[in-house]
Amino acid sequence: MEIDFAQSGNFTQAIASMLRSVVGAGQVLTWDGVDNAWKTRISQAISPGQPVACVVFPATVAELAAVITTAHQQRYAVLPCGNGSKLNWGGLVNTWNTAPLIVVSTQRLDRLIDHAIGDLTVTVEAGMTLAALQTLLAKAGQFLAIDPTYPDQATIGGIIATADTGSLRQRYHSVRDMLLGISFVRADGQIAKAGGRVVKNVAGYDLMKLFTGSYGTLGILTQVTFRVYPLPDASQTIVFSGREEAIAQLTQTLLQSALTPSSLDLVSASVVEDLDLGQGVGVAIRFQSILPSVEEQMRKVAALGEALQLRSISVSGEAETALWQRLPERMTNLPTDAAIACKIGIQPSQAMVLLHQIATLPGCYAQIHAASGLGRFYITNAATAPTALTQIRALCQEHGGFLSVLAAPVALKQQIDVWGYSGNGLDVMRQIKHQFDPNQLLSPRRFVGGI
Repeated sequence: MEIDFAQSGNFTQAIASMLRSVVGAGQVLTWDGVDNAWKTRISQAISPGQPVACVVFPATVAELAAVITTAHQQRYAVLPCGNGSKLNWGGLVNTWNTAPLIVVSTQRLDRLIDHAIGDLTVTVEAGMTLAALQTLLAKAGQFLAIDPTYPDQATIGGIIATADTGSLRQRYHSVRDMLLGISFVRADGQIAKAGGRVVKNVAGYDLMKLFTGSYGTLGILTQVTFRVYPLPDASQTIVFSGREEAIAQLTQTLLQSALTPSSLDLVSASVVEDLDLGQGVGVAIRFQSILPSVEEQMRKVAALGEALQLRSISVSGEAETALWQRLPERMTNLPTDAAIACKIGIQPSQAMVLLHQIATLPGCYAQIHAASGLGRFYITNAATAPTALTQIRALCQEHGGFLSVLAAPVALKQQIDVWGYSGNGLDVMRQIKHQFDPNQLLSPRRFVGGI
C-alpha cells in the first residue's frame, strides 16, 4: 500500500525519532525545523510535491554509516549533500511516492586526516570546504589545483560528486586526475575504500573515476586523498579581445606552442563586455610559475596578440585574483529565479563556432576551457531559454559534445531532458547503478536517464 508521506506527520516524526536514536537529537531536523536556506536548496533539488521526512547531520563516519544502514533496512531514499551549494544541479529527485526521502549532509565531517607535506598528498574528510583546505595547505606553501564553483561553500565531497574542476584544468587536468584514494559509505551502510595515499598507487582508479561526477548515486564519500602542488611564486593574466578569427588563431598557436598557461579560457563577447575587458570574443590566459618564467611567457603571448591586432589587458596581484573570481561567478551565480546555468562540451576545434552561435542569442554567456572544450553556458533571458537550449545542445552534439542543465527553475526541469545524453552507455550506467544501489535509494532519478 502506498503511503501519502506529505500527509503523514506521525510517520515523519517516527522516521526522525528512529534516526535520532542513531546520531542524537541535535543532528536530525524535521522539515519544520530546517532553516529557510536549507529549505530553498532542497526544494530546488526535488520534484514539486516530493516530501522530505528530515535532514540528518552525522558528525562522524560511523554515524553516517549507521544512518545509511538504517535507511537501507527501512527503505528510506537518501539525498546526499555537503553544504548543499550544488543541490540544484542535475535532475530532480523523486521517489514516486514509494519511499520516504531523507537528506543526509556530510558538512560536519570536516577533519584533516593527514598532510604528508614531503609526499605532496593530503587526506581530508569529505565535508571540509575547499576554502578551508586551501588555507591549511597554504601554510605549507601548497594548494589543491582546482578552482570550482562556490569555493567558500563547496565541500570536497560535493566537488568530486559534481566533477567541478574549473579553469585550472588547462594545466592540471580534472579533479579525478588528482584523486589518489577515497573512502565511502555504500548504499547498504558498509564502509569501503579505493586507491591509496601514495602518488604511484593506481589501485582502484576506475572506482574513483566512477564516483567523480556521479551526483551521489553510487555512495557517499567520507574521506578523500589528493595529490597537491607547490604554490606558484608568481601569477599574471592577459586577456585578449577582438575578431573571432584572430582569437581562434591566437588560441590554436598557443595550444601548439611550448608555453604553459595554467588557465586558457575562451569567453563570449557578452562576458567580455560585462566584465569590462574589451569588445568582441575574448581569451583569458593565466601563467603561474617562477617570476622570470611568467614574465617571459607573458611577453611572448603579448607579442602574438599584438601581431594579430587584438586588444589586451594585463592584470596581476589583487586585480588578477578578482578577475578569476568574477569570471566563474558570472557563469554560475543566478541573478534571478529564471536564469539557467549549463555545463557544455564540444570538440575544442569547434569552440569558436559555438561562441559565434551564442553571440546571436540575447542574454546568453559562455566560457570554454580551450584545451578540453568543456565549459559553462548561461542564460538570463527566460523568454529565449527553450530556443537557446535547443540550439546550443544540437550544435554541441553535432560536434561530439553535450549540454547538461545544472541550475534552472524547477518548472523548466520538469519540461526538458536535463542531461540530454545521446550516447550508448546508458545500459552500462544502469548496470553500475544496480550493482552499487540495487534498491535505487541514493539520489533517486537525479542522474542521466532517471538513474
